[in-house]
Amino acid sequence: MKGTAIVFSNGIFDSRSAKTTHGLIRGSERFDIKGVIDHKFHGNDAGELLDGVHRDIPIYASVEEFLNSGQSVDYAVIGIAPGGGQLPAAMREDVIKALSNGVSLVSGLHQFLADDSELAEIAKENLADIHDIRKPRPKKDLAFWNGDIKEVTCPKLVVMGDDCGLGKRTTAKFTVEALRKKGYKSEMIFTGQTGWMQGWKYGFILDSTVNDFVSGELEHMMVRCFREESPDAIVIEGQAALRNPSGPCGAEFLISGRMDGVILQHAPARKYYEGVPELKIEIPPVKSEIELIAMYGVPVVALTLNTKGLTLDEAKRYQSDYQEELDIPVFLPIEEGLDGIVPIIEQLRKS
Repeated sequence: MKGTAIVFSNGIFDSRSAKTTHGLIRGSERFDIKGVIDHKFHGNDAGELLDGVHRDIPIYASVEEFLNSGQSVDYAVIGIAPGGGQLPAAMREDVIKALSNGVSLVSGLHQFLADDSELAEIAKENLADIHDIRKPRPKKDLAFWNGDIKEVTCPKLVVMGDDCGLGKRTTAKFTVEALRKKGYKSEMIFTGQTGWMQGWKYGFILDSTVNDFVSGELEHMMVRCFREESPDAIVIEGQAALRNPSGPCGAEFLISGRMDGVILQHAPARKYYEGVPELKIEIPPVKSEIELIAMYGVPVVALTLNTKGLTLDEAKRYQSDYQEELDIPVFLPIEEGLDGIVPIIEQLRKS
């Protein structure tokens, strides 16, 4: 699947729940993004609003406004990941408008929109398709862990976070790009719907995979990547967090994937775990997360900071303080990039 697309962010462009929108704005091999639909932020350039980089992706108030501009696209992508994964009622009108104009729909929601009788009928009448990419694959097509991971001899790193929604995929993407810029052949294993939408070649959607097969699918994709590409390094997109009670995840990467190192993502301005804000469960200190990961036998080789809610001066102070406290390199991926992470991975290649 490839083509031109618009992305729906439904008034929450500035929210962590719009991370699919953000990922597609930062780049996709699968979709050529022609605009974002968001009634609250229309009139802006999506790239400038996201991180200050003009990307010539206008934000429109509605699908109708986009179509009235004289443009057409192949796909409309649901660009949000709300809790529970249901289509917001406020977005339904734009979805119907897109389908009514023959624009196919791509959704990573847990709710399968192709099963919605009204939407399915509109799509059929207008020769459009509805693609629910989170539909579980048949068990007969899934791999079970068998130990082939031992074949993968290049450095294997996973970007994990001490909470959900921290930008792990973006940090993984930046790491791969930094390696490639230095001449290293590097690949990313995606584990979520946005990675698939960005067009990464290897991966699977972890939270739509039957649990018994998660470790096997992870191994299978890493082994396949290694056999087919002979990469100098493989970077895995982590999911959720080891200790977030609303969706703990991460042991599969460390144990089944036999990682050589962890890049740990942390948000200094965030105090409580995402997903259960009313319970106000405090995120433990970074040092304890590093110690927990070490108990799995994998070192944290770098700390990367999500600086949302911080000024640049505050971010740099946290960077300096963590480097002194933890005695590991600390990076600001958005502000400074990740060129400095390459020597760390080069050292892993030598060891």
